[in-house]
Amino acid sequence: MGTTLFDGAARCTGLLAALVLAACGEMATLPLASGTGAHPVLPSPRPTLIPTVNIAPAEGWPAQATPVAAPGTRVVAFARGLDHPRWLHVLPNGDVLVAETNAPPRPGDSGGFKGWIAGLVMQRAGATVPSANRITLLRDTDGDGVADQRTVLLDGLNSPFGMALVGGSLYVADTDAVRRFPYTTGDTRITAPGERLVELPAGPINHHWTKSLIASADGTKLYATVGSNSNVAERGLDAEAGRAAIWEVDLRSGAHRVFADGLRNPNGMAWAPQTGALWTVVNERDELGSDLVPDYLTSVVDGAFYGWPYSYFGAHVDARVQPPRPDLVARAVVPDYALGPHTASLGLASSEGTTLPAPFAHGMFIGQHGSWNRRPHSGYRVVFVPFEGGRPSGAQPIDVLTGFLSAQGRAFGRPVGVALDGQGALLVADDVGNTVWRVSATR
Repeated sequence: MGTTLFDGAARCTGLLAALVLAACGEMATLPLASGTGAHPVLPSPRPTLIPTVNIAPAEGWPAQATPVAAPGTRVVAFARGLDHPRWLHVLPNGDVLVAETNAPPRPGDSGGFKGWIAGLVMQRAGATVPSANRITLLRDTDGDGVADQRTVLLDGLNSPFGMALVGGSLYVADTDAVRRFPYTTGDTRITAPGERLVELPAGPINHHWTKSLIASADGTKLYATVGSNSNVAERGLDAEAGRAAIWEVDLRSGAHRVFADGLRNPNGMAWAPQTGALWTVVNERDELGSDLVPDYLTSVVDGAFYGWPYSYFGAHVDARVQPPRPDLVARAVVPDYALGPHTASLGLASSEGTTLPAPFAHGMFIGQHGSWNRRPHSGYRVVFVPFEGGRPSGAQPIDVLTGFLSAQGRAFGRPVGVALDGQGALLVADDVGNTVWRVSATR
């Protein structure tokens, strides 16, 4: 009898299982805290032929279950039943915008053996649902901390993510462009088609597809994050044009420039209230072992280079990248604060104006989506990094929300975007739990 398609698939599955089991032998040798703070421990790389794969399968929350809130706080569901909510923006009247979104089709990003593995990882992690491609407006009319009105503000978008309101315009970062829509605060629906302000790198690969936005204090510029198109430029530098960077965009003309680069996958951005500096959280590279490389929180200096792909945390050279660039490594800026390896730190919000207890008065809230390339898991929590004088104080992060993983290592939820609401409570978008959580002080 000849070989059947089923037999071939079974052999491929068996081979994959064997390779994944081999990769599973690689484990962290350092506690997560060693890779956290201003001076993280950076051991020697431990690359494996097949990446370490330790997926937390998406399960969703049991009925009536919630994350675990920090002492002195409580958590409730601000809104449930959303469709993969990932990013948040709070309007001046307290209305909350939620980007219900997921990755766009990326036919060029799924080829080869690693592409196949990546697809399996994403599927198990609950990250392959079709994108709803909309922005939903949530309104809490009675101030009880639970949204009682929900309307579709915008739909028909293209994997939307970042949002920013400047004057009478709402800016939305689709995966391929920043679009501008006329908007009056209080409106629950935008029907105008909008206009394209600036195109953003995308295309059939579009490896890191999310683009976040933040407006300058004077309302003349937008800053947009653009992640890399690969792990460590294995597709060549031509595929990375304009990527691994934060762009500065002029709101009047749409002209743009690279504000800072060498940032593998920047996501959330926030302004430090004391200094006016721009800060971001960045997802660092994979496949160097469970202890490398820490994701990080850093101030962003105009014109600075942060190392990717040639090095990490300053002059730590990544030997996988050829040919080397010692000239760029020499000028690579050391990030301000490590957030632990593979935590997938995405959301970022300043605590300025929070009504949470005193330990959260000065610093940054960070949503950590959670690891797949580390054993044991890391991330899957919301943390707070205390600041002093406009910079991290050096203290370890404080847990704000935990309990996103079951005892069996399954994901009830995965936190992404974070934002303060009009009452100073913390909102957290959970794209596996399909919920926006609200953390407030206990009374």
